[in-house]
Amino acid sequence: MTTGPLTSDKGTRETITQLHRWTDKLITFRITRPANYEFTPGQYARLGLPDGDSLIWRAYSITSTPGEDTLEFYGIIVEGGQFTSRLDQLQAGDPIWLDRQVFGFMTESRFSDGEDLWMLATGTGVGPFISILRDKPLWQRWRNVVLVHCVRHPDELAYADELAAMVRAETGAAGGPGRLRVLQLVTREAAGDYLHGRITTLLQDGALEKAAGLPLNAERSRVMLCGNPAMIEETRKLLHERGMRPVRRMNPGQFVTENYW
Repeated sequence: MTTGPLTSDKGTRETITQLHRWTDKLITFRITRPANYEFTPGQYARLGLPDGDSLIWRAYSITSTPGEDTLEFYGIIVEGGQFTSRLDQLQAGDPIWLDRQVFGFMTESRFSDGEDLWMLATGTGVGPFISILRDKPLWQRWRNVVLVHCVRHPDELAYADELAAMVRAETGAAGGPGRLRVLQLVTREAAGDYLHGRITTLLQDGALEKAAGLPLNAERSRVMLCGNPAMIEETRKLLHERGMRPVRRMNPGQFVTENYW
């Protein structure tokens, strides 16, 4: 193996410090964080792994917060995937490359107004929302926060224990509704206390708002969408029907989106 592209100025050589497997396909991992590496919760990084004498690069949302010493990422192992097949073999202590630049504009600071923040995610699209929820400044701005995480099977609900702890921490007086609602959706089976169905279906029939105990409207709600492009496109149409528009440079808008593949 040559060292040409692997020592370029494009990225820095970092080290895997920790790995956690939620399932045989879902993984969280942490890497060393270079000095002066800055990001905003909701942004993503590009990671590189060796392929002969070059690097394969893929985008991963950062799930850690700006105040942490390491960077955390959450992703899925795709069978036969050029990048993830290599990622699946890594262990703590192995090298990984990090692009010096950060990417993405799906940050809650893009909203200029609003009272309630809704975050709608499918699968690993929950990643950027974990970073946003972990960041303390979030709670100084929004009156209510709703995370909707939709997966196929219950074992794919990563970060469930941490999210439950966040809900308890934000629970209102006398056990009443707190500022954080976490709605977990499962599409392939009806199980436990989870909502059954797709985000778009439960948005159309009012089940999401009923479960959250909050209305979703243009006046008070601001929405972030991350995940399956089909879900995002369909949800965009549903939000348009409610008088909501995407955030643009010259238009405050009510929602922002990011496709997760």
